[in-house]
Amino acid sequence: MSATRLLVLGAVRQHGRAHGYQVRADLEYWGAHEWSNLQPGSIYHALKQMAKQGVLLAHEVAPSAAGGPPRTEYEVTAAGREEFFRLLREALAAYDQKTDVLSAALGFMVDLPRAEVLGLLRERLARLGAWRAAVTEYSAPPGAPRAPGHIGEITHRWVHSADAEADWTRGLIARIEGGAYRFAGEGGDPFAAEPGPGLAPHAT
Repeated sequence: MSATRLLVLGAVRQHGRAHGYQVRADLEYWGAHEWSNLQPGSIYHALKQMAKQGVLLAHEVAPSAAGGPPRTEYEVTAAGREEFFRLLREALAAYDQKTDVLSAALGFMVDLPRAEVLGLLRERLARLGAWRAAVTEYSAPPGAPRAPGHIGEITHRWVHSADAEADWTRGLIARIEGGAYRFAGEGGDPFAAEPGPGLAPHAT
């Protein structure tokens, strides 16, 4: 999955209609250029490509009074909205996404209902557990000798990574169950740490 595709679709969707510079400014404010391969050129390329694919609709805007060139604004189509939520759900539930894809999904997770995000994260946790079990079983089946010497460090790193990811996922689940953030349908500022009046925190 492409983090750029998810990031650009999500940024345009938040604006309703946006031109390339707005999308770039939003994603740079997030620091996406630091934790992903996102570059200015890749943003503009993604906008044009997704317009060709029908997930974005391009609007030509009249030149400025100062005589600048026409500016293209983009809007997410129905197909683009479907694609955005498909990518978002897939990224939250998968155990093997690259860091930039998961980071992009975390940035937009509040666009989904709280209960759905919790379900996707629990699915991620289950997949992590299954992957960990498969790795350890494959590398050291019952009765078979363990990998010799330093080669065993490969499996050790995999298991350590799975345990760390599972621990972080459980923590996020607990914070969301405890009422952190505002999700789709709850109203208020999605960047606030706690729900607004009238929204009872979920039990842990």
